Amino acid sequence: MAERWFDDPPEHDPDDPEAVERALRRQERQARRAGDPGPAGATPPGPDSPRAPEAPGESVLASRPVGRARGPRPLRSGSGSGHGGRRRLLLLGALGLVALLGIGFLAALFQPFAGEADGQTVAIEVPAGAGVGGIGDLLAEKGVISSSLMFQIRATVSGKRSELYHGDHVFREGMSYAAALDELGNQPQKAVLTVVIPEGLSRSEAADTVEAAGLPGNYMEATVSSKLLDPDDYGAQGKAENLEGFLFPATYELEPGSDVSDLVDQQLEAFKDNIAGVNMKNAKSKNLTTYDVLTIASMVEREVSVASERATVAAVVYNRLSLGEPLFIDATTRFALDNWTEPLTESDLAVDSPYNTRTNAGLPPGPIGSPGLASIEAAARPADTDVWLYVVKPGTCGEHVFSNSLDEHNANVARYQAAQEAAGGSPTDCP
Repeated sequence: MAERWFDDPPEHDPDDPEAVERALRRQERQARRAGDPGPAGATPPGPDSPRAPEAPGESVLASRPVGRARGPRPLRSGSGSGHGGRRRLLLLGALGLVALLGIGFLAALFQPFAGEADGQTVAIEVPAGAGVGGIGDLLAEKGVISSSLMFQIRATVSGKRSELYHGDHVFREGMSYAAALDELGNQPQKAVLTVVIPEGLSRSEAADTVEAAGLPGNYMEATVSSKLLDPDDYGAQGKAENLEGFLFPATYELEPGSDVSDLVDQQLEAFKDNIAGVNMKNAKSKNLTTYDVLTIASMVEREVSVASERATVAAVVYNRLSLGEPLFIDATTRFALDNWTEPLTESDLAVDSPYNTRTNAGLPPGPIGSPGLASIEAAARPADTDVWLYVVKPGTCGEHVFSNSLDEHNANVARYQAAQEAAGGSPTDCP
């Protein structure tokens, strides 16, 4: 059994080489246990060095090194290598994608390359109370803008949400959001269609005027009858075949989308308003109805060029009716023939029609046009005169010479014919 020393070893004999060697090995073991590196030049035990026996009670685990000492790890070269590099690449890619999306969004919102819209014009009525969302939906539906949502965002970003006007606007297909907002920022003028109906026109003449104004619908059909007015209420007594004479002449303004029926309604309402203020007392004393007055007024409107002559021409009609003489007003024959521009021939003047006042005494069956208020008032209360004949005065623009005797009238006619022959045409002098 090998010796084990628990205390200092006994002195050895320096002259005994074996004893000296044993002593040195013992000191070396004690030094290792104490952490002493040992004599100079001694090599500390490594993982491959022979291990000395453990001291009594010494744990083998405790004597083993816990782990290998490590210094700082060097940084690895090369971008993107390892987990850190991959994370950096992913982060840079995400940032780039966000930047591209942001640029695309701003381009879609502000449309920096949008040119002047050259699409078809689109008239849109923005309803009162519509919000920005509703307006955007309406414009997108009509093809004015490409996106309602982007339009709403642009209106918000530009601070124009509260500056948009309702009403009628004119856009173009494919407009930019900015251009559409600019149009909506203009207070719209009320768009109306203006139709001018001159005094005295017959229904057929008015129909041409209405058509020329661009109002849709058939004016002749729309003026046959109306629930707004019954001619019999004004003394027509079943003679009126249509609304001739009741279609009051004036300048009318119609809302967008109106048609001829809207115009006719306005004309009839205007007639009722105006006729209500006319004093019919004198006409009634002559056993004339309002319908008769309208018929006289329609002839006066056609015969008179000078306003001051209205009441005198009306008096001529009254006086000839009283005498039982035909009226000899050629405008009634023109109405029968619907010829308002071409010269009347002898056969025209002899046409068999109740509207031919050369061949028929009394009033024609009804008005030959729609007279204005001045002619209606003149027909209701004519001038107090006994003249019953008249002819155009040469050298004037439509003035007449009136007379109350046939001889005087014939002399006036002779002067007119001489002037006509000298002029080689009409002897009138109109600018």
